[in-house]
Amino acid sequence: MIICHANVSWTSLLVLTLVILFAMSSEAGEKYVSVDFEVFGNVQGVCFRMYTEAEAKKLGVTGWVKNTRQGTVVGQVQGYPEKVKEMKYWLSNVGSPSSRIHRAHFTNEKPVSKLEIRGFGTRY
Repeated sequence: MIICHANVSWTSLLVLTLVILFAMSSEAGEKYVSVDFEVFGNVQGVCFRMYTEAEAKKLGVTGWVKNTRQGTVVGQVQGYPEKVKEMKYWLSNVGSPSSRIHRAHFTNEKPVSKLEIRGFGTRY
């Protein structure tokens, strides 16, 4: 047992403890990241969505992917920051074997306290 001889009141200790616990819960409350993406290049008709879904499931991120009428692929990814970062790299540089990625654009990146999407799927 540690005995503190300093002139500290129990009220001060309680307030300090509550402040620390609040700070810890706030940080834990934003442990996920969400980001929207659009991939440009030869990304339709080359199984890009199927490979994106497989990569997302492998990394354990959630979200969706779909083709656009403009010939791009759009979607959203949510998950732990390091896993979302890996998925962003994959979308920018790897893609499906037959795809040719010119660039990937990421928007609306923000911390989220919980995953808003279950699983990862293709939308039509």
